[in-house]
Amino acid sequence: MAGHSQFKNIMHRKGAQDKRRAKVFTKLIRELTVAAGEGLPDPDHNPRLRSAIIAAREANMPRDTVERAIKRGAGEIEGESYEAVRYEGYGPGGVALIVEALTDNRNRTASAVRSAFSKFGGALGETNSVSFMFNRLGVIHYPAQAATADQMLEAAIEAGAEDCTSDEKGHDILTKPETFHAVKQAMEAKFKASETAEVTWRPGNSVAVNEEKAQSLMKLLQALDDDDDVQSVSGNYEIPEDLMNKLSA
Repeated sequence: MAGHSQFKNIMHRKGAQDKRRAKVFTKLIRELTVAAGEGLPDPDHNPRLRSAIIAAREANMPRDTVERAIKRGAGEIEGESYEAVRYEGYGPGGVALIVEALTDNRNRTASAVRSAFSKFGGALGETNSVSFMFNRLGVIHYPAQAATADQMLEAAIEAGAEDCTSDEKGHDILTKPETFHAVKQAMEAKFKASETAEVTWRPGNSVAVNEEKAQSLMKLLQALDDDDDVQSVSGNYEIPEDLMNKLSA
């Protein structure tokens, strides 16, 4: 089991989503604010904002909270101003990690991320120290029962995707970041809502992690995920699913 999406799914299955509802809302509000500030505050003409609104709806965020965040980003009401920052480094076992954050205080965020890496056996590196090992891609995931591999591949090609990989766990449709939203819309028009969909850093190769290092890595990922400033963490780790389940029990 590799990457950060599966880690979040494990946490979801543990029931952590309810406990961390406020943190989820905090992260979504920041994304809504930044997305609205980057382009038009109209989701029909701002793909990033459209995705943020969909994510907020899926998290059952109240509509007035969504609207306030958008107005704040558009400058219609006063509020915090956030900027996107990226950190790169190595975790336990030599795992490469990319941390993306939205912050109103770069010094605070950098200090918190550096502290988490150091505490759990990692080391923060310079910008671009590990990103060359990853590809920036849109990934749209459907469960295996949504369609056959051939049906999904054909639909993905017609939608303009770069590739589609299928196995017993499901189908991953891969896109360029700039075509992610168009492909997602086309796929959902044919197969309804996807299970997950995001633009993320996907590693070219994965690093196998033993149980001892996996324990420390999980703690590092949890510490980063608990930080309100951190929006996502991508890694090139490979942890067997039975070990992941054991550590998450």
